[in-house]
Parts: sequence; C-alpha cells; structure tokens
Amino acid sequence: MNKTIKLSMAASMLLIIAVNAAELEPVTVTAATKSEQLLKDVTSNVVVITAEELEEKHYTTVTQALSSVSGISFTSNGGIGQSTSVYLRGFDSKRVLVLIDGVRYNDITGLSGAPFAHLMIHDIERIEIVKGAQSGIWGADASAGVINIVTKSAAKGTHASANVEYGSYNTKKLGIKGSHKTDTYYIQLSSQLIETDGFSAQAPKGSDLDKLEDDEYKNITTNLKFGFNIDETNKIDVSHTDIYAKQDSDPYGNPDGEYNSETNDQFTKINFHHIDSFNTVDIYAARSLFDREYPDDSYTKKFDGEVYEYGLKSNIPYREKDFVILGVDYKSFEHKNDLNKKYNNKAAFITNSNRFGGTIVTESVRFDAYDKFDNKTTGKIGIKHNFDTVDGLSLAANYGTAYNVPTLYNLYSSPYGNPNLNAESTTSYDASIAYKALKLTYFSSDIDEMIDYYDPDGRSGPTPGKYYNIDGTSTLKGCELEYKDKLAQNLLVGVNYTYLNAKDKEGRELARRPKHTFNVGVDYYPTEALQLGLYAKYIGERYDSAGKMGVQTGKYTLVDFVTNYKINETFTSYLKVDNMTDKSYQEVHGYATAGRSFYLGVNAVF
Repeated sequence: MNKTIKLSMAASMLLIIAVNAAELEPVTVTAATKSEQLLKDVTSNVVVITAEELEEKHYTTVTQALSSVSGISFTSNGGIGQSTSVYLRGFDSKRVLVLIDGVRYNDITGLSGAPFAHLMIHDIERIEIVKGAQSGIWGADASAGVINIVTKSAAKGTHASANVEYGSYNTKKLGIKGSHKTDTYYIQLSSQLIETDGFSAQAPKGSDLDKLEDDEYKNITTNLKFGFNIDETNKIDVSHTDIYAKQDSDPYGNPDGEYNSETNDQFTKINFHHIDSFNTVDIYAARSLFDREYPDDSYTKKFDGEVYEYGLKSNIPYREKDFVILGVDYKSFEHKNDLNKKYNNKAAFITNSNRFGGTIVTESVRFDAYDKFDNKTTGKIGIKHNFDTVDGLSLAANYGTAYNVPTLYNLYSSPYGNPNLNAESTTSYDASIAYKALKLTYFSSDIDEMIDYYDPDGRSGPTPGKYYNIDGTSTLKGCELEYKDKLAQNLLVGVNYTYLNAKDKEGRELARRPKHTFNVGVDYYPTEALQLGLYAKYIGERYDSAGKMGVQTGKYTLVDFVTNYKINETFTSYLKVDNMTDKSYQEVHGYATAGRSFYLGVNAVF
C-alpha cells in the first residue's frame, strides 16, 4: 500500500471519527436467530445491505454488492457469469451458507458452494451477512457465516415497475415487475434479463481483449411470490425463484477456445404461519433444484441435484423482551446422473435470548443426525452490552462452533472422490466495540480436518490426487473497522478496512485472500432529485498460490462513479462508470477483467 493511499485512509478516518453523525433508519434482520429482530438487538456480528443502497449504486451482481462489506473479498475467472469465489473472513464460498428467502442456494453437485456467478441483483429487499460460525442455528455449511438474500414483498394495492439499461460490451438489462395486494391475498411476479457480449474470460496479463473472441453471457432471473390469509391468525406464503444462465468460457490455456455451460436452478418454499397469544409457529417445506449442463463434442455432461427440507419452528416470547425458539427440520440431499448418491439429515435446535437492562445474551444449540456422517452438536453464544452512561457505546462478543460435511462430489466422483471423508469442524469468536456508527471488530477462526484436494505421495500428473481430511489446524484471524453514517443532511459516507491473516496448518498464507482491503464510498445529494456517488476499493497483497507463491494479483485500487436523477414521480435515470481510471488488473492469474465501462439506464415505477 503506497504512502498516498495510507495518508488518504488516515485522513478519512480522522474526519469521520470527529463528526457527531446522525443515526440512520433502524434495520431488521432474520438470519441471526431465525426470527425478526432489530439489528441493534442482535448480538451476532451482522451487516445489512439495504434495497436503497442496491438501487442507488446499481450493482449488477450480488458479488459486487458483497465486496463493499468489511471482511468480504472475491475473485472471478473472467467477467460477468464466470466462475466466482467469495471469501468471508478468509473462508471460501463452500463454507458460507447462502439462502434466498430462507431456501438453500448452495449447490451440492459442485465444489464451490453457492454459484455466486449467476446471482444477480434483482428485486432484493436486503442482503443480511451474519459473520462467524452459525451451525448452532443453521447446521452444516455455515462455518464462515450466513448470507441471507430477502426478496421484496408486495405492497398494498396494485403496482408495477420496469427498468432498462445498456452499456459497455453490448450489455443489455431489462426488468419488469407487477404486484397486487389486498387484505386477503397478494401476488407478485418479477423477471429480469441480462445479456452481454462480454470479453474473453482467459487472457494473459496485458492482452488486447479486442483481438480475442468474446465470451457471451445470458441470465434470466424470475421471482414469484403469493400468499393468502386463512383467517386472522393463520396464513400461507409461497416463494419461487428461477435462475437460468447460459455461459461461454474458455478451456484452460486457450483464450479462443470454447467450454460452455447452461444452468437452470430453482428454489421454492411454502410456509404456513400461525400466531396466537402463546407463540408463533411456522411449518414449511422447501426445495432447491440444481441443473447444469456442459456440452461437449461427443456428449453432454449433466449435473443434477436436489435438496428437500421440511421443518417446524416455534417462537415463544416470555417476560417483556425475551424469547425462546424451538424447532426441528429434515433435509435430504441427492446428486443424480453418474453419481446417483444421496444422504439425509435430521436436526433439532433451540435458541434463547434474554435482556438484562442494557445487556442482551443469546444462546443457541443444535443437534444434527446424519445417515452418512457422525452426528454433530454445535452451538453459539453471544453477548452485547449497551452503555447507559455513554450514548451509542456498546460492546459485543460471540463464540460458536460449526462444521462442513463433504459434498457428494467430494465423496463419490471418480477418480477424485473419497468415501471415507469426515466432516470438518470450526470454532470461531469475535469481539466488537462500537460507538455510534463506528465499529471495530477482532475475529479468529480455527478449522480442523479441512477437506482439500491433494496427493499425499507428492506425485505429479493431470489427476494424481483425491480429496482428504488434512491433519492439523488452519487459522484465519484479523480485524475489521467500519463506519457508515451521514456527515450532513445531504452527505453520506461509508468507510471500512479489513486486515486478514489466513494461514494453513503449515503457517503458509492461503491463496487469493488479500491481506488488506479498504472501501470508501461517498454519496452526495445536492438536490432532492440528484444523487452523486463515488466509490473506491483498494485490494492489498494477494498471491495466486498458497505461501506467497505464484503471481501477485493484488495491490491495486478501483474507482467507480454513479449518478441518479429523478425525472419525475415515475421515471429515474442513471449513469454508471465502473473502473473510471481504466485500471489493468487480474483477480486470478490468466483471467481478464473489465476496463473502463459505461452504463446508462432508466427505472420506471407505476
């Protein structure tokens, strides 16, 4: 990090700390305890990205939005739609549980967890990021935390909206939405198309992308929600998300080659909700369907997977602001096609939360029984104290245990699978001090029996190894500094910095995780109709291979600009410029990134 950037960071922080900032609107979250709570009443370390932020900044992908949060970075093997890995406090994607309206988005047929590459910003009310081990609430695959994407709900009356955008690389975006809600029922349907010529996914650093073939991408995301009130105390809600994507990419080492894929993933949930004077009860069923195809000259490779989940949850309030949550659930996981394998999971969980004056204490315990793996008992405890003597000052700490089970691909794929794999286990804790909108957090996590691919005999060749549980402990620790608030009535500033020290059992730094990450965002509102936003991101030292080996892919700064203009009550126009300085960089060695890009769009609300 050069001297100029360091001085700029220091100056920004000093300015922010010196300001007595106004408080932002209160925010609610559901992923921290499986119940709706105000963010200020949650002991867990949670960040929320609101619909207002998403709509003003005009992110295209969920990954872009997540990368603005402290503790999160990502790498992509090319442009939009290409394979993407998200790192939460140094954990990779397969150790992060991702939900869409409470339905699992983690792909059991693959190796990388949630397919972030195809997750677009569309009709989202908020994105909740719960950091730290969360298996005590959610079970497997939540070692690093939970990312919960909540789509918008229908508003009373009849409403419609549309958006259109066009920009660099012949990128087109078109979205429509309609909803109707009465006192008895509601229905809402939205769909968005994104289509782009893109650019070559693979390209040696410094390549002229105009001389390489383009890798096109198409995404259609559709959301359907409907529900009705049976009576004053009972209602039924149904949600369905369909994500279709067609992706062109390149075989390794061939920027002008073809290795294309087509996916059609579906996520559905039906929930019966009952409320009475004693408790609220939710009985639900959910399905995650994954369908991927990789066309080849001689045959089509198919990966089909299904996850079914059935559960019951009861939220019982007692005393004035205390509650206990009791629940059970059942999940079945199936990988079809060549593997034709499956396993199931039964679980029971309890969460209790108490308030003692200015102190909130929350405890969770969960027991999971598998037909394939050893049974697991995990838990978490969190405490938060709000000081009466100093307005806005609080302390919080969390400790949790978690685990990740092998995917069916890890277990049974030939020749890489290993049916003797065990679940890996994680312990994590964090401690935070916050004063108004300024927050400092220290975090640390240990992973035992990490599942990884390697050859214990040190052989070489195209496929010499398998998946194994690695002996020893990998440690990921660091700190996060965050600030986001109004400096004046028409000026909003957000700043965050992350220091990460992620090492494997041999003390080698893990690959593709930046040691330093810094985000600065400034939103200025000179009039009620106009918004101007400038956002900068610094990615520090990062190497393509573990132990600071391979190519250095960090040490660069990106600057983006966006402006929104409200034409009238119906139409809003916007201009977005990504990578304003036309910075040449690579997130993964040998894979291209976009240069300076322009996008112009119009939103309409009826």
